[in-house]
Amino acid sequence: MTLTDSEIEYIEGILKRKMNELEEGMLDVMFSEHCSYKSSRPILGIFPTEGENIILGPGDDAGLVSITDKYALAVGMESHNHPSAIEPYGGAGTGIGGILRDIISMGAMPIALLDSLRFGPLEDEKSKYLFEHVVKGISDYGNRVGVPTVAGEIEFDESFRTNPLVNVMCVGLVEKDKIVRGQAPNVGDVFFLMGGTTGRDGIHGVTFASEELTSDSETEDRPAVQVADPFTKKRVLEASLEILEKIDVSGVKDLGGGGLTCCISELVDESDNAAFVDLRSIPLRETGMTPYEIMLSESQERMVFVLNPKDVELATKICDKHEIVSAVIGEVREGNNMIISDEGDEIANLPTILLADPPSLNRPLAEIPEDMEEIVVKDPPIHESLLKLLSSPNIASKQWVYKQYDHEVQVRTVVKPGDDAAVLRIDENTAIALTTDSNTIHTKLSPFDGAAGCVAEAIRNVISMGATPYAVVDCLNFGNPETPEILWQFKRAIEGMSLVSKNFNAPVISGNVSFYNETEGIKINPTPAVGVIGVENIENIRTMDFKNKGDKILLIGKTYNELTGSEYHRTIHNLEKGTAPRIRIDEEVANGQCVLKLIDEDSDKNITAVHDVSAGGIAVALSEMVIKSGLGCNVSLTSEELDKIQLLYSESHGRYIMTVKAEAVDDILSKIDVDVEVIGEVGGNSLIINDHEFTFNQLDDAYHGVIEKYMA
Repeated sequence: MTLTDSEIEYIEGILKRKMNELEEGMLDVMFSEHCSYKSSRPILGIFPTEGENIILGPGDDAGLVSITDKYALAVGMESHNHPSAIEPYGGAGTGIGGILRDIISMGAMPIALLDSLRFGPLEDEKSKYLFEHVVKGISDYGNRVGVPTVAGEIEFDESFRTNPLVNVMCVGLVEKDKIVRGQAPNVGDVFFLMGGTTGRDGIHGVTFASEELTSDSETEDRPAVQVADPFTKKRVLEASLEILEKIDVSGVKDLGGGGLTCCISELVDESDNAAFVDLRSIPLRETGMTPYEIMLSESQERMVFVLNPKDVELATKICDKHEIVSAVIGEVREGNNMIISDEGDEIANLPTILLADPPSLNRPLAEIPEDMEEIVVKDPPIHESLLKLLSSPNIASKQWVYKQYDHEVQVRTVVKPGDDAAVLRIDENTAIALTTDSNTIHTKLSPFDGAAGCVAEAIRNVISMGATPYAVVDCLNFGNPETPEILWQFKRAIEGMSLVSKNFNAPVISGNVSFYNETEGIKINPTPAVGVIGVENIENIRTMDFKNKGDKILLIGKTYNELTGSEYHRTIHNLEKGTAPRIRIDEEVANGQCVLKLIDEDSDKNITAVHDVSAGGIAVALSEMVIKSGLGCNVSLTSEELDKIQLLYSESHGRYIMTVKAEAVDDILSKIDVDVEVIGEVGGNSLIINDHEFTFNQLDDAYHGVIEKYMA
């Protein structure tokens, strides 16, 4: 039981009586942080959620964004952190399963998965174990279901040693006239449960996710982790899409956190109706299950369709064809209560407003002052520092991970993992660019600018591919919200993210909050994982690799003295101190819009490569372009204000590296009205930067095989 005394008093004040054991369990689940968002709800309202291309913002299982006259994208992002800390393979797999069901619930066919992962240092055997088995859980589940994992990002840091983060984004395609919602608007409709059977796994999963981990969690909380079943999920996916194609359903919702209690109560609450559930009609996997276990089970691969009774026979035939279990388990009624019946006896009767709309909390906040102390370090030679930086697991190639994923199933993937974003074809003219990003050190040091920078970097990634940012989704991973400093971090992060989202006209349309990411006082770095969806004409696609000898290299945007909080400081000096790079929103927007306009008007393809500058600064960005293409370059960076280390490794926002054919560079420069300079030329077989030369083999050897050596 996690209900507080004040919550029990509030509940019983509405009921005018004591709760019974089943009702107490149902309300305990729905009042949990994971289901109710009681600490975050007052702050999440800061987000911009509406816009020109937005069909549906937060509130349902996924957001919806218009991408063509015919199609919309259903987009969602979820966390499965605590389960993955306890049982990494199953925890990650069920995380994939949950976000896939969210997309199906909107009537959409899932077409892409992305992940955002955090682990402790790979020198630590437990962290390495968690990393290996989370990746395997994602790959096995996604590959077996047939949905490509096309992009993602990974960070290794001491703060995640005991609290790994597993955040997954999914995108689905749906014709606009076939969108469905999580609602039950018609009295007399029935609840049609289909998919996997209900067992004892996952009971108290959401309450487990709404409290800190302890050293005993691995044994005590293991029963709260759900059991993944990708083969059943594949059949559920196919059967669900067939039901949606052949039957005019009133609503649909998946069974995730909170199981049947959450699913049914939210369906009817959305439509101001009541629900009746016949407990003994629910297909069970185990004998002797109590009403408490049945209503709180979070067994996977289950969906509830709201159907007219006349359509039940056809829905049943479809499920039988796909060899999955189905049953009518109740009906939509007039009123505002959820009633549970067991062999004719009413065993629970609760107002849906209590279940689906628990009161929010206004917890106290306490500011954390920024660390303004001057940092003095002795920098190693540049040749040594760049190669060491490229060998950091946070910078080095993630090929060990994405080679385990099938990223080409469904044959939509145009740009594969390893670039700034993945690009998928929608129709003959339209493509979408997808990315996930986060910078946890920046957010720890300066929550506003750090979180704003997470959105800005993700937006730069899709812009670099030639795509206009349309919408943002997020997974907000923080520590204990009962700690005033943690909730202050959270609020400032939301404010920073909102600033960037609003100014790029890319509203936040869906997301997830994961609190209590702590273990016995050890807190994670605050991690706002951000996903961005961009839309583009297929002809506008650009990639980061150099294309031609002689192309000129342009740097768009200004570099500032912003080395603290950088990957350079973490890797070279083992420092996570100082302040994060500032968001200069006018420069960020102007630079991004300039790049998009240049690409859109570049019918002759004079712009040959684009890459944003982020972790590791200009030196790492150029190294990645050399490594990916096999072509070298000669670059000179100068400044009267910055020293050579700041020029190379500063992580100032708003910057892009662009290559342009030599004969077109004057024309391109004449169209640029933001900070820009020609810094070099493509050519040769080495990176020469401010007279420091790195051969291709040196760069390639430093960048590739790093994670492979740890995992051998």
